[in-house]
Amino acid sequence: MKVPYELKQGQSRLFHKLPSGLDMEVIFQKGLNRRNPEERRERSENPPLVFVHGSFHAAWCWAEHWLPFFSQNGFDCYALSLLAQGESDEPAGPVAGSLQTHAADVADFIRKVITLPPVLLGHSFGGLIVQYYIASIRSEQILETESLHPDLAGAVLICSVPPSGNSGLVWRYLFSKPIAAFKVTRSLAAKAFQTSLPLCKETFFSAEMEDHLVQRYQKLMTESSRMPLFDLRKLNASLPVPSVLNSSTEVLVLGANDDFIVDTEGLKETGRFYGVSPVSIEGVAHDLMLDCSWEKGAKAILSWLSGLNKQGKI
Repeated sequence: MKVPYELKQGQSRLFHKLPSGLDMEVIFQKGLNRRNPEERRERSENPPLVFVHGSFHAAWCWAEHWLPFFSQNGFDCYALSLLAQGESDEPAGPVAGSLQTHAADVADFIRKVITLPPVLLGHSFGGLIVQYYIASIRSEQILETESLHPDLAGAVLICSVPPSGNSGLVWRYLFSKPIAAFKVTRSLAAKAFQTSLPLCKETFFSAEMEDHLVQRYQKLMTESSRMPLFDLRKLNASLPVPSVLNSSTEVLVLGANDDFIVDTEGLKETGRFYGVSPVSIEGVAHDLMLDCSWEKGAKAILSWLSGLNKQGKI
């Protein structure tokens, strides 16, 4: 990367070799165990957390705040950079991959590196990859085929593209908020967020976010993504994500009240798909993990993880 991300204390950068021979960047931070020995005996071991970013981001977006936060709370954290993003290798061809290949890369990492069923967390288009992963676990169970997508302890979908893709979002914006629709298209499809600081802030962050931070993340986003994650035409043709009736995977659907990209209806659609009530965080925007109130989303996830632990599901 032209703008290398400087790791924080306790973080290390690893490279996982995929079956294709390409290397996938992983930023790792080990969980700190601050419980006394009595509590450690009483409570089960925390599941590892595996983070999957969305378009124009990479592993660094989790390393900034959330990896230190969850590490402090006793969770081993692994943030992945999908192919052609961050410091991962580039595949041949015009795009980084497909829903299927990205999910397979995540699964290969989990199968070969992670010893306990992890909680898989995905942001934006990364959330769609997590949804496809969940559906793949279920289809392998039904067909009794070899498990290429290892079981999960749970999944968190953060400001996720809904199961039907982003076309519904786009059409709703066109009819209800045409100016916003123009801005989103210009910002993301035409990549204008890379050169316009105000547009970058409006797309990803809260109005209160300090400009110097927006500028820093704008540079990292600009240099992080050397290829589009998907061919969007092919992606939309492959959607919606296969249904997951009777899935054993516990899912948290988490959104942001000030999200400029994923609207309330998109958040509700994802919640309906998994039969859960979505949680929408006040006072934060699309980049929940980088925004000035990033701890609000992190605390909501920690509370959900604690609930799973108490129910004996992790």
